[in-house]
Amino acid sequence: MSDQFRPQHFVQYGLLLLISSSLLACGGGGGGGGTDSMTAAMAPGAPIMGAVTPGNASASLSFSAPSSNGGASITGYSAICVAGSLNVSATATASPLAVTGLTNGVSYSCSVSATNSVGVGTSSAAVTVTPSAGALALGTEGVLCSVLNSGTQALSYNNAVPGGLATQVNDNLAFNYSWTCNNTLRNLAGNGVPNHVVTGGNFATKLSAQLVSGSVTLIPVAKASSTAVKLPGFALNSVKMDPGTAGTCTNTASSVMSGCNYAGGTGAWRMEAMGDSSASPWKFDFGTDENNAHVQPNGEYHYHGMPTHLIPKLNGASATSMTLVGWAADGFPIYANLGYATASSANSALKEMKGSFRTKTSPDSGRPSTSLFAMGHFQQDWEYVAGSGDLDECNGRTGVTPEFPNGIYHYYITKTYPFIQRCVKGTPAAWANARP
Repeated sequence: MSDQFRPQHFVQYGLLLLISSSLLACGGGGGGGGTDSMTAAMAPGAPIMGAVTPGNASASLSFSAPSSNGGASITGYSAICVAGSLNVSATATASPLAVTGLTNGVSYSCSVSATNSVGVGTSSAAVTVTPSAGALALGTEGVLCSVLNSGTQALSYNNAVPGGLATQVNDNLAFNYSWTCNNTLRNLAGNGVPNHVVTGGNFATKLSAQLVSGSVTLIPVAKASSTAVKLPGFALNSVKMDPGTAGTCTNTASSVMSGCNYAGGTGAWRMEAMGDSSASPWKFDFGTDENNAHVQPNGEYHYHGMPTHLIPKLNGASATSMTLVGWAADGFPIYANLGYATASSANSALKEMKGSFRTKTSPDSGRPSTSLFAMGHFQQDWEYVAGSGDLDECNGRTGVTPEFPNGIYHYYITKTYPFIQRCVKGTPAAWANARP
């Protein structure tokens, strides 16, 4: 016990007054044995970094508020960007935070910290940014604005419903797709038939040509917040990306065939089409083929994950270079799983990008037993953990790419959850939440 709280004796008017430590601590009397319920405020925790956008002698740093404000309201944020002896700081009251006065062509290490009435809190994880006189691409104008292809593709798959008899289908379907640009929009027209090998699928409905069209902005703007979407984008071949499913399981599901419905149902637990390595053994079979794709009831082929046979069609050197595979609903590009190890440097080695999601440490209340369905089978099993992978909550990041050497925000299709992103950082086109 410190001296501050030792019983103290005072004599006043000849009386001995004993003031106990509990009275001093509580400021009162009586035999309550009370404790001090007030906790002193502390400096806030570290902000969580998001997209980093280089500009001309500047950088825009997006971030999320700390998980803890220290018990006092956050009054502002400060950033510091360091490159050797160069040291530039800036302040703001919210994300994003603009840092000006940087030197073009110099790589800076930047971090952000929050401030409350106690003081400045812990700095965020450092991010790297290189401002450029060329500045970050303000849009995607001039990139793949004249894409046109057509032909006939041999398709081989099984026509079968889950648990039913399979009929082999060997078909030849015509495919066509085009991407064009006007002053403000990138426009798609196609029939949704894949222009690559289709093997190994068990499709409940035969694959058929569709009428596919859609537009996205040529001038996308990444925000600190994200917007959930059902259809995050289209591949260059006009095949849509649709990573979620309509399938559900009820709280009392005892097997795939008892309590689960691949076509929808009223269950609260949303089934995932693809299994991550962490979810084993995998129980669901949505009949996806080698391209992690299958067919909807209307015959529309769509991707749930990596379009394996499309990638080498688009880029003969896809094993050693980045491959742009499509455009997102907000206008930003979508790449296959390889990206630069250093986001701001095209001279850095290529690496496989990994998402920043993991299964929750314990299942949500009411979930079917994990002994029947391992964690990872349901959409609700997953949580985003910033910094646990290479990408943000929308499977994206800001950096240079072959098509955008000055850098741009862009998405990746990964071999880890969520495979294809379930949200976008820009403003999505109206079709992004259309059905089916």
